[in-house]
Amino acid sequence: GVEAQTRRLIEVCRQRDTPIITFVNKMDREVREPLDIMDEIERELGMPCVPRTWPVGQGKSFGGIMNLRTQTMTVFDSGKERLPQEFETIRLDNRDELIKRFGTEFENAEQSMELAAGASPAWDREAFLDGKQTPVFFGSGVNNFGVMEVLDALVDLAPAPQSRTSTTLVNRQPVTREIQPADKDFAGVVFKVQANMDPSHRDRIAFVRMASGKYTPGMKLKVQRTSKELRPTSVVTFMSQRREAVEEAYAGDIVGFTTHGGVQLGDTITDGANLMFTGLPFFAPELFMTVILKNPLRTKQLQQGLAQLGEEGAIQVFRPEIGGPMLLGAVGQLQFEVVQHRLKGEYDVDVRLEGCQYTGARWITADTPAELRDFVNAYPARMALDAANTLAYLCTSPYDVRLAQERFPKIHFHPLREHAGLALQSAG
Repeated sequence: GVEAQTRRLIEVCRQRDTPIITFVNKMDREVREPLDIMDEIERELGMPCVPRTWPVGQGKSFGGIMNLRTQTMTVFDSGKERLPQEFETIRLDNRDELIKRFGTEFENAEQSMELAAGASPAWDREAFLDGKQTPVFFGSGVNNFGVMEVLDALVDLAPAPQSRTSTTLVNRQPVTREIQPADKDFAGVVFKVQANMDPSHRDRIAFVRMASGKYTPGMKLKVQRTSKELRPTSVVTFMSQRREAVEEAYAGDIVGFTTHGGVQLGDTITDGANLMFTGLPFFAPELFMTVILKNPLRTKQLQQGLAQLGEEGAIQVFRPEIGGPMLLGAVGQLQFEVVQHRLKGEYDVDVRLEGCQYTGARWITADTPAELRDFVNAYPARMALDAANTLAYLCTSPYDVRLAQERFPKIHFHPLREHAGLALQSAG
């Protein structure tokens, strides 16, 4: 089914009319019928689905996928090392051979595919670009099967770089600028930070999507949040696990700046212009765990690990104002397992995660410092600071926020926070 963190991402895409390409994974395992999966995707996304590939069988009887665009069937063969071009393909008009090899599974797939195609609208590229329609692909990611079809669709369907809005404060007044891809000045936004991609060097890669201008080696760049110069030790681009040095890059390109800190998720990088991009949201977590360190002598390494993982956005880290163990917040259980594994593997920190009473959080602001101080004094045990030192109110039930709002009507509770830009948003 659709996981909690996926639902959050869908929310963001829907708010911004972002095009969505859907990939149904793990077809080589026992899963639900494709028609049922399509129905759930349509309900979750709130938009019609148009199948672009269709599975023949599933689980142990998974035979492959039919490509509706090329009118061929790609035959499944498990194996992680297999390249996409190494899979066998058979034309769909060679029906006798397909029935001979795959029997009733192929006939059933034909029938269900016809039902899905009949119930789906015709493919409309403009509707896709407007976030009103999604193409659906099936496959098995771990076997590198069905992935090339998605990559081909990405190349064919992805829109060209768009303009991006910058909002800054000048004399306490908001100043908005539209940054066009063709603008000559370099500007980009950090959308991902990954630590320890090379364990032997303990490096940190800040992935930057360029919004305008041209990058060339040796450029003087500035992190707008801190107004400090960015001096990466190298600038690279990635293709899977392969790194290549970047000699030049343009709007729409993604480049990786190797740094040792000073860059956070959502930071705006420019060659001097005063800009601030937003659009990378932090959702208020719904699951919380307390971090218990098994070896107290590793406290420094734990603090370093949580700080870096919090900056990456891999987990949300909350530091209670009254002291005590750190709290981890997430929107899905898998995030806790990933963080626990990374703390052990990358920082040699063994921790135990225990449940706690908190079930939610809201970032808080007030119109005046006095009002905020009164609220903090009323709920000292509920106050915590996140990785960006933004104040949050921890709650134990949905009623906590409602009661606190009634008691302090001038306090604003925000379920969404922008990465690094720290722009807080209200519900809706």
